[in-house]
Amino acid sequence: MKILGINHDMYISSAAIVDDGKIIAASPEERFTRAKQTRLFPKNAIEFCLKDASLSIEDIDAIANAYNPAVHLQKFNPILSNHRRFRGDYLYSIQDHLFGLLKNREEQEPDYMLLQIPLQSGKIQNTYYVTHHLCHASNGFFLSPFEEAAILTADGRGEQDTVVFATGHGNNIKVLQRMSIPHSLGTFYSAFTHFLGFKPNSDEWKVMALSSYTGWKNPYYKKIKSLISLKKDGTFEIDLSYFKEFVHETTGYYSPKLLELLGPSSAGNDDYDERLLQIASAMQRVTEETLTHMLTWLANETGLKNICVSGGMFMNSVYNGRIKSQTPFEDVFISSCPDDSGLSLGVALYVNHQIMGNTNRHIQTHNYYGPEYNNEVIEKTLKQYKANYTKTNTLEEDVAKLISEGKLIGWFQGKMEFGQRALGNRSILADPRNNKMKETINTAVKFREAFRPFAPSILEEHANSYFEIEPGTKAPFMEKVYQIKKEKRNKIPAVTHADGSGRLQTVSRETNPRYYRLIEQFYKLTNIPIILNTSFNLNGEPVVCSPTDAIRTFNSCGLDVLVMGEYIIKKK
Repeated sequence: MKILGINHDMYISSAAIVDDGKIIAASPEERFTRAKQTRLFPKNAIEFCLKDASLSIEDIDAIANAYNPAVHLQKFNPILSNHRRFRGDYLYSIQDHLFGLLKNREEQEPDYMLLQIPLQSGKIQNTYYVTHHLCHASNGFFLSPFEEAAILTADGRGEQDTVVFATGHGNNIKVLQRMSIPHSLGTFYSAFTHFLGFKPNSDEWKVMALSSYTGWKNPYYKKIKSLISLKKDGTFEIDLSYFKEFVHETTGYYSPKLLELLGPSSAGNDDYDERLLQIASAMQRVTEETLTHMLTWLANETGLKNICVSGGMFMNSVYNGRIKSQTPFEDVFISSCPDDSGLSLGVALYVNHQIMGNTNRHIQTHNYYGPEYNNEVIEKTLKQYKANYTKTNTLEEDVAKLISEGKLIGWFQGKMEFGQRALGNRSILADPRNNKMKETINTAVKFREAFRPFAPSILEEHANSYFEIEPGTKAPFMEKVYQIKKEKRNKIPAVTHADGSGRLQTVSRETNPRYYRLIEQFYKLTNIPIILNTSFNLNGEPVVCSPTDAIRTFNSCGLDVLVMGEYIIKKK
C-alpha cells in the first residue's frame, strides 16, 4: 500500500510517501522553493518523493490530504454552494447540499472525507481528506514505540479544533474530547510573540529563548495567569476580551486591554529590558501550567503511562523536557516533526493504519528522508562554481581538528533532514568550549538576535555525564531541553543557555555513523564528547537542500569551511 501524504496551505507545506507503514521519502516544499515556511502546494516535494521512490503518480494507491473540508460543511453556506465560480466548486457545493439532508447536522464530526479518481488504467485512486489534529495525533502515535498510549495535540488551530485528547491502541486512534476555536493555547502564545515584537506563527522559539533570562517569580505572572481559566474536564478557557486573532476581520493578535494590563509592547529590536523578559517568562510559565493541566487530566482519565504529544505547541522544547517531571506519565514520545510540516507523514500513516487497517508499525529513529547527493554530483557542482576544494580519506579526523581550532563548519552529508531541526546532515558545527562562539555564529553566520541559543550534539552514551537526566535518556530529534550539570557548564559555554540548560541531541552510531564518528574524533582531541550544532541556513531562509544551496550560503556568511561528502572547501 503506497500512500502519498500531502500537507498544503498550512505551516509548512510538505509531502511524504509511506509504503506499508514505512516512510520512503519526505520533504518540506520550502527546501526547493527557498521560501521559508511556504504554504504553496508541495509540487516540488511530491516530485522528489516520487522520483526517490522510483514511482509515478499512477503507482500511488491512495492520496492523503492533511486537511478535511468536510468539517466546514457543518453549516450550510448558500453564498458558496448556490453560486459557483467555476465547475470545480461542485466538489464543495454538491456535498454541502447533500450534507444538509442529515439530521443533527451540527453534531456531525466527520474525521475524514473520501473522493475517488478513476485512472486510465482502470485503477481507482482513493483521495482522503483527514482532519488536521488527527494527522498530528497520527504523527505522534504511529511513529512511537508504544503499543498503547495517551495522545495530546495542541496548536493554533486546524479546521476548528485547537486541542485533541485521544488514546492510541495498536493501529487505532480514539478521540476522547476536543477543544475548538476561539480557545487556543497556540494562538495565546502567538499573541505574546507579536506583543514582544516578533513574527507570530514563526518566531515563537525566540520567545521561548527569552523566557529563560529571568526567574519565574515576577509581577506579571498573576496578570497573565488571570487570562486563562483551567476547567475540571482538562480543558481551559481564555479571556477573549484581551485577544483579537480569532476575529478574522480584524488586524493584530491582541486588544488594547492587553496593553493596559502589561504596558507597551516591544518594538522588536534586540534590546529587551527586564519588564519584557519577565513577561516572556511569565507567559511561558502559564503555558506550561496549562499543558500540564491537560496532560494530568488525560493521564488520570486513561490510566495510561505512555504519552505521545504533537502539534505546534510541542515544538516548545523547554516544556518537552519537563513533561515526565510535571505529569504522571512515565514515558514520552515526540516525533522529529510535531509541527505542521509533519502533517504529510501523519496523514499518510493515518490512512495506512486507521482507515486501511494495516498493522505494520515502524518506529521513527531518524528523520533523514530528503534528497541525497553523491560525491560525483558534489564535485561537479564544486567545479561549476570554481570552488577551492580538496578530497580527503580521513574526513572525520580532519574536520574534528578544524572544529577544535575554532573554525566554523558548514556540514553537508547524506539525506536531508525532515523537520525544522538539523540533526547532523545539514548543520553548522562549532566548538562548544569557546565562550565567544555563540555570539560569533549569531552575528557573522546566522545574522540573528544575540540571545538565541545553540544545541549540543552529544554521543548518546555520554549524555548522562553532562545533563541532569535519567540514565539511558535519549533525545535524538533535539526535541527536549534539559539542565546541564553545573560542573560541566564552564566546559561547554557555547551550548549552555542563560538558565544553565541545553536543547539536547543524542547521537547514536546506528542512525548517523558519520556524524557520530566526527563527534567521536572531536572527543579524542578535546575530551569533550559534544559539538555545537545549528541548522545550515541564514536567518530568514530554509535549511539548505542541494550543493548549490550550500555553496551560496557558505559564500554569503562568515563560515570558514564547507564540508560536502568527502570534500573540504575553503574560501579563496
